[in-house]
Amino acid sequence: MAASTHTVTNQAPPLVGYDVFAADLALTEAVGRHVAPELRDTAFDELSGLGRTAGSVQAQEWGRQADEHPPRLRAYDRYGNRIDEVEFHPAWHRLLGHAVSAGLVSAWGRPGGHVRRAAGFLVWTQAEAGHGCPLSMTHAAVPALRTDPALAAEWEPRLTSTVYEEELRPAALKGGVLFGMGMTEKQGGSDVRSNTTRAEPLADDGAYLLTGHKWFCSAPMSDGFLVLAQAAGGLTCFLVPRVLEDGTRNVFRIQRLKDKLGNRSNASSEVEFEGTWARRVGDEGRGVRTIIGMVAATRLDCVLGSAALMRQAVAQAIHHCAYRSAFGGLLIDKPLMRNVLADLALESEAATTLGLRLAAAYDADTEAERAFLRLAVPVAKYWVTKRCTPVVAEALECLGGNGYVEESGMPRLLRESPLNSIWEGSGNVQALDALRALQREPQALNAFLQEVGTARGADHRLDAAIKDLLTELADLGGIEARARRVVERMALVLQGSLLVRWAPSEVSDAFCASRLGGDQGAAFGTLPHTLGLAAIVERSRAVV
Repeated sequence: MAASTHTVTNQAPPLVGYDVFAADLALTEAVGRHVAPELRDTAFDELSGLGRTAGSVQAQEWGRQADEHPPRLRAYDRYGNRIDEVEFHPAWHRLLGHAVSAGLVSAWGRPGGHVRRAAGFLVWTQAEAGHGCPLSMTHAAVPALRTDPALAAEWEPRLTSTVYEEELRPAALKGGVLFGMGMTEKQGGSDVRSNTTRAEPLADDGAYLLTGHKWFCSAPMSDGFLVLAQAAGGLTCFLVPRVLEDGTRNVFRIQRLKDKLGNRSNASSEVEFEGTWARRVGDEGRGVRTIIGMVAATRLDCVLGSAALMRQAVAQAIHHCAYRSAFGGLLIDKPLMRNVLADLALESEAATTLGLRLAAAYDADTEAERAFLRLAVPVAKYWVTKRCTPVVAEALECLGGNGYVEESGMPRLLRESPLNSIWEGSGNVQALDALRALQREPQALNAFLQEVGTARGADHRLDAAIKDLLTELADLGGIEARARRVVERMALVLQGSLLVRWAPSEVSDAFCASRLGGDQGAAFGTLPHTLGLAAIVERSRAVV
């Protein structure tokens, strides 16, 4: 019923009914750049189809419902039997099913698969982020399983399937499966070598029984998990199926679900193993080396997930300002608001461009690109995920009080925004991992410097930043305490080099002036006013 006291005016319409992919020029240009010409039409068609669904009223309603109705643990059935099941709202299953059918767990071995999947992940995450966790872990399990050809032959077709079946039953009887991961324990967290979960071998070759716990185990309804446990030969990777081949439930005790700040649609749990059947993946004592491929792939998804949150937040902010009038004109035309929006748009485009470049390196799969990824992934994961929260918070402020209420969707984005900086290794873990690569793998630094060096001579501020970075890297004194400083500079130089090569001049000029040239304040909206701010904002506007 309309209000009887006034007429509602000067409110922005909802940002719905649009193609999330096609409206993102930074993303569409990246896909066109990195996908082979013969695949572009197919890739654009599938991504636009996904983008139209992501931008629909229906998908946004699924996202709201999944967030407002978090999963519930059902540890026992009505008779007191332990069942350890998690119930999800139907909207969760609709989101997850649509994502699986769109190929968001199918990248390995598909032509241009990583770029196409990365773009799809970035698009679909904007509908709802929580269900991206099992998508990410399922996708990322493949390289770890490939260390055991027999296991890979058995499980990879299931993991990369476009069929989603939610019921728990033997994996051999399902058209597709989902995977999770269990690494951290109470006493160690990221220090997985302090894990105490033990593995006792059985008579069957490669079979073990596990006893212990995992402090964080997300998506516990998955069909299988890669976990770390201590075997006789040291820390080892194992595959733990939820349901055994004979149809009985494996021992997988879900103690409770975490009550989290955000990511509320996704179940994160504490689990215990007590005589839990597992299959060894890789050799004993090489658990970290075996699972590191999975960790690297999930770290890239942290970059993509943060880029998606930033993109959706910026799109909402620009959309609001394009309709909202104040002080005699539209907000988007006000010089100060335009400065804020342009600054946010720069951060979003830099994150998207970097994420897709990393995905393209996975597709290339050359020795040089693998070396590049070894350093670029932790660098990107550190920086992009850290930029997410301030970007989302500033975008929320652009909506004023409207952005602070749940109906806008902005609070959900804000609660989600710190997550990717914590998952798969927090900021210090990423910085130290990059430091290890710098010290032990000279080919990684060479590949990184070759990448940024392709843009040398194109912008004097980038050239100066590269020179300063080389000076920083030449001084190893106190390098651990300086790790964050070094990695931040590496990330900015890498983003700058990509934008100088591929983005419009107004974007690269503004990025280099502010992020590399130091012509920026501590808050967003402090860009030099002489830059092409209106063009930057218009480029990032999602037109319905």
